[in-house]
Amino acid sequence: MTDDLIFYTNPMSRGRIVRWMLEEVGQPYTTEILEFGASMKSPDYRAFNPMGKVPTIIHKGTVVTEASAICAYLADAFPEAGLAPPPGDSQRGPYYRWMFFAAGPMEAALSNAALGFTVPEERQRMIGYGSTEDVVSALEYAVTQSEYIAGDRFTAADVYVGSQIGWGMMFGTLEKRPAFEAYWKRIASRPAAIRAREIDDALVASQKK
Repeated sequence: MTDDLIFYTNPMSRGRIVRWMLEEVGQPYTTEILEFGASMKSPDYRAFNPMGKVPTIIHKGTVVTEASAICAYLADAFPEAGLAPPPGDSQRGPYYRWMFFAAGPMEAALSNAALGFTVPEERQRMIGYGSTEDVVSALEYAVTQSEYIAGDRFTAADVYVGSQIGWGMMFGTLEKRPAFEAYWKRIASRPAAIRAREIDDALVASQKK
């Protein structure tokens, strides 16, 4: 039943990451579109996402927020999709490492850079990511060690990290290094990624009308 998996999103948000993940999982789901403002900040929605933001999923009564957490959760909830290295697999380490690197240091560094904030060199030890230059260099290292983030197979970590790279290059918050462009090209052409973009782009066009 599609009511077993409900997806709250807006097509112009980080919900696009989760849409891609859901399409990779291949299970039926119900989509609830929320508008920025009233519907996201409503008491009913805040009852299970106090931040009043998207994305959120509810899977058989379990609420999960934050795009990286949702990607990791869905990979484990639907192991038949093969989107996470199994426990004990040597690729489980880099899978977690780089997914949460993107959710933590990378997200913070690129967001601050987009806002024009630079951490003074003498204060970098106070900030988890140190410097934007260090973050970008670490990310380049991550995408050049193997075909995918966690080794030789595509995983949920590629959905999350890849989305951040694709958006960063599109909006100019991440420089277009050859390694990033090559990695993004490898994963952006996946059928599930294309389906997800088509769904959300159609919703955006509908909203504009």
